[in-house]
Amino acid sequence: MGFMNLFKHFLGDDWGVHPDDHKRPAADQPVRVMPVPARLYLPLQQHLGGPARPIVLVGQKVKKGELIAEAQGMVSAPIHAPTSGTVAAVTEITAPHPSGLTLPAIILDADGADEWIELHGCDDPFALDPAEIGKRVASAGVVGLGGAAFPSAVKLIGASKAKVTTLVMNGGECEPYLSCDDRLMRDAAAGIVDGIRIMLHATGAKVALVGIEDNKPEAIVAMQAAAAGFDSVQIRPVPARYPMGSEKQLIQVLTGIEVPADGRPADIGVIVHNVGTALALRTAVRDGKPLISRLVTVNGNCASQPGNIEVRVGTLAEEVIAFAGGLKGDGLGLARRVMGGPMMGMQIPHWRVPVVKGTSGILAFDTVEVAEQEPNPCIRCGSCVKACPMGLLPLEMSSRIRNEAYGEAIDLGLKDCIACGCCAYVCPSKIPLVQYFVHAKGELAAQDRAKLRGDATKKLALQRQERLEREAREKAEANAKRKAEREAAAAAKAAAEAAAKAETQGESA
Repeated sequence: MGFMNLFKHFLGDDWGVHPDDHKRPAADQPVRVMPVPARLYLPLQQHLGGPARPIVLVGQKVKKGELIAEAQGMVSAPIHAPTSGTVAAVTEITAPHPSGLTLPAIILDADGADEWIELHGCDDPFALDPAEIGKRVASAGVVGLGGAAFPSAVKLIGASKAKVTTLVMNGGECEPYLSCDDRLMRDAAAGIVDGIRIMLHATGAKVALVGIEDNKPEAIVAMQAAAAGFDSVQIRPVPARYPMGSEKQLIQVLTGIEVPADGRPADIGVIVHNVGTALALRTAVRDGKPLISRLVTVNGNCASQPGNIEVRVGTLAEEVIAFAGGLKGDGLGLARRVMGGPMMGMQIPHWRVPVVKGTSGILAFDTVEVAEQEPNPCIRCGSCVKACPMGLLPLEMSSRIRNEAYGEAIDLGLKDCIACGCCAYVCPSKIPLVQYFVHAKGELAAQDRAKLRGDATKKLALQRQERLEREAREKAEANAKRKAEREAAAAAKAAAEAAAKAETQGESA
């Protein structure tokens, strides 16, 4: 435990914040299943790692679940057709990102038949080799559904190699307004527990600790009933506190072990997955179905009918909003559009962006929820230090970053910041601390890339100089050799001529 955590632990108020969760009434509404839209927009980059590579042509007909873009590289995930139809285009679309920039995507026109490809499931996953489970999960395009969207197979295979002993399941869902995980645990607890047991088999971990915040009593009861009889799956209610769902915080609360600042959970024998991911993994292995849909929370004061909706990946947010009942007052009071949660999600420029595998929520906020305020000077109250779950000094880091002293910010722990937003949330001066940290990380990444380019350019220049010098040396050596050969030939010729002349003179005498 770092000094700041130890200090705050001594004070009895360790970390995090307690925002109003705003999860109900959306969490209590039955799940609605949205019909397949006429057109789907499928970005090739829906996960961490390399983008998928399209393998279909415009005009090609595909079936539901058919592979349309394959994974590239060690960390990547394939994309599958969410329904049957025809490939309309392979082009650029607006990314679900605050920048509003575009990214490559496949546009698919639905044919209305929603016809599956031939599926190859498995009745007994526990008879499969763990490596085979990893292959099936990878080919199904399953990624972390808690928001990070890291390819799940990479985690499973890495955990098996690292010989982890504990699987931590994230059912915290600490972001306000979101309730898709809560709803899944209430409605599909048995499937989630089955998926967790398959994960245990695939990773070799001995026990799964399922952390669920205590503001989800219905989910806790459902999961406890589903896990009854499986000693290796333990349901552990945890206090509702943001960011309880952060990987390192949840591990520490459930196991009592702190992940080293520069380490990974696997270093202490732990792997973390989301409960929604467990259900998707179970579907991929048992039914052979790829990840083509997910549960999305629609919420916010502007949403007419908040709730959770099962949506095909690639559906535009504006169509999800319309299916959910539209916006109050035709959206006149709308102040902010968010994909994901309000703390770590992304503000989007308009609703014409698609739901991707990592989209947990679509939030429509009014001016009261946004409550924007101009930042004031820091009053050195220390609230950000108290709230930081990583034991950092946000005010000191932001001060260094404002002066472009990035090295000093790194020394203060900038790279340990998880951008949870707790510091900015509690700041009475409304200083956009997280934006400083995100900016600094981006600047450092740009500097690293520039250094790599510089090093690569320098290496190429040195190689070119060495090549030119080698070619010049080889040319000089070749010239010298040819000159020596010419001189030797001339000498031999002269000697032969002299010998012939001497022989002629001898005969004349």
